[in-house]
Amino acid sequence: MANIGNFTAQGNSFSGTVRTLTLNVKVKIIPNDKQGENAPDYRIVAGNYEIGAAWKKISKADRPYLSATLDDPSFPATIYARLVEAEDGTHNLIWSRSKGD
Repeated sequence: MANIGNFTAQGNSFSGTVRTLTLNVKVKIIPNDKQGENAPDYRIVAGNYEIGAAWKKISKADRPYLSATLDDPSFPATIYARLVEAEDGTHNLIWSRSKGD
């Protein structure tokens, strides 16, 4: 697993940057008006483009996190990641090769 993003909380939203070998973009994670039980809790946007979604989860250690998916036509496959709070209060987007939830 690798850290592909750093975010700060801004109210109910998060703002930061996602960096991979092919991507370096400012991103916002904003609350979504859920229309169903399985709808995402957040939308992930870069500028005017929605590039992903995130769902609220609780870890086995009882810590809240966001389970995120990122997708873009330039990606060979969907990116799965978790947004977790660091000890300093910032949030890290941790990449994973599989969905793993």
